[in-house]
Amino acid sequence: MKKPKTLFGKRLREARLSTELSQKGLGIKIGLDASVASARLNQYEVGTHTPNFEIAQKLAKALKVATAYFYAEDEVMAQIILGVGGMSLKDKRRVLSYVSDDKIAR
Repeated sequence: MKKPKTLFGKRLREARLSTELSQKGLGIKIGLDASVASARLNQYEVGTHTPNFEIAQKLAKALKVATAYFYAEDEVMAQIILGVGGMSLKDKRRVLSYVSDDKIAR
C-alpha cells in the first residue's frame, strides 16, 4: 500500500480504515461503478488525483465525518473537526460561544 502524498489522501485513508471499509466498498457506497471503485479510491488516497468538492462531500457523508476534516491544515484542527462534527447543534453552538464572540454563535 503506497503512502499518501497529500493531506487529503492521508485523512481519507485514515477515515476509511477506521470504518473498516475497503476502497472498493467505499467507492461503491458513494456511487462509483464497481469496476472502477477501488482504483479511483486508491488514486484519491495516494494523491494521484484529487476529488472535486462534490465527491469529497459524498466521501465525508459515507465515512460520517465533516468534509472539512479532509482539508484541515493541521492534526489538532482535524481532531477538533472530528470531535465537533458529531455534536448536536446545541453543543456546537456552545463550543462556538466558547471560542468566539457570542454574536457569532447566535
